Amino acid sequence: MSHGPRTRVAVVGAGPAGLLLARLLHLHSIDCVVLESRGRGYVEQRQRAGILEQSTVDVLRRAGAADRLEREGLPHDGIELRFAGRRHRLDFPALTGGRRVWVYAQTEVVKDLIALQLADGPPLVFEAPVHAVEGAQDGGCTVRYTHGGRERALTCDWVVGCDGFHGVVRDAVPAPARQVHERVYPYAWLGILADAPPVHDELIYAHSPRGFALASMRSPAVSRLYLQVPVGTEPGTWPDERIWDELDVRFGAHADWRLTRGPVTQKAVLPMRSSVTEPMRYGRVLLAGDAAHIVPPTGAKGLNLAVSDVTVLARAFAHLHETGSATLLDTYSDDCLGRVWRAEHFSYFMTTTLHTAPGQSSFDTRLQLSQLERVAASPHAAAELAENYTGAPLPGEG
Repeated sequence: MSHGPRTRVAVVGAGPAGLLLARLLHLHSIDCVVLESRGRGYVEQRQRAGILEQSTVDVLRRAGAADRLEREGLPHDGIELRFAGRRHRLDFPALTGGRRVWVYAQTEVVKDLIALQLADGPPLVFEAPVHAVEGAQDGGCTVRYTHGGRERALTCDWVVGCDGFHGVVRDAVPAPARQVHERVYPYAWLGILADAPPVHDELIYAHSPRGFALASMRSPAVSRLYLQVPVGTEPGTWPDERIWDELDVRFGAHADWRLTRGPVTQKAVLPMRSSVTEPMRYGRVLLAGDAAHIVPPTGAKGLNLAVSDVTVLARAFAHLHETGSATLLDTYSDDCLGRVWRAEHFSYFMTTTLHTAPGQSSFDTRLQLSQLERVAASPHAAAELAENYTGAPLPGEG
């Protein structure tokens, strides 16, 4: 898709954050160009999150990007916690006043947004790696990138970095101008996709002396499952049968309950870390999604935080476009960071409560079980977990 040498907003990165932002800007008649370093095939196959909060689904509906989600997404009204031989279900609508979540893979969200973008949206340029962002503190920016074997330049009023933690735009913010808060967890996840029906119609989060396990799904015929493993684990050291056997043990399998086994079609190890970069704006450069923050996947917040960021940002750009006032852009970072830190705290709670750290003492294990017992016994504690899991309404939702 061609574009001129100038645009209002340059969006770097065609993940869900960049694509959704471009869609929302298009609906407000704001010019933008999306530059993506990878090809379309690669972008549409990146396996990431699969849980959409109520607010994320609502935004996708307003953006006209939820038709396939409505047909193929799996609405979930709760999760199951397993610990110390117990099974406890959290009923989300009952605990939150009607909120729920959807299982719909990030890859599918990306495919839907790409299709919309190519059909009637602003320019989307694949295989266009950005190598420099200049003029962040000036009256406008220049984005230098390569496409079709040629060095090119795109001038713009604003640059939005949706290109991840290792992206070029994040590095365009000078180190003295940003503060990075990080936590690295001493374990990782081994994640698999398997051609096997899900064992349960809702997600199962399991605490076990042998480590955490999670049973999820991608469709009624495809299971998504995770095991806690040591940092540095190679996927090839876990044969398929070993994975299935270990999952059965951690979920507390017995005579009348076992995972349905099937061919493992994908296997990967995911590191676990938390990171927040403050502020999320530097001059005319703004950060969104993983470029600004990383959360461990236990709380299912990564994609949903990205959607929250770009929803707030699109509203700020619309306000500038309609009134000439940059007030909402000036408060963008502060407006987002409150929600970001809430999600970081929830993700930390879920991660540290459900995982077994190397060398963990029996005292720490008993504290974890005490916390899980509290969630099972206290309506207040259960409601707090459910409200955090399903996500707070976005600003302006009411």
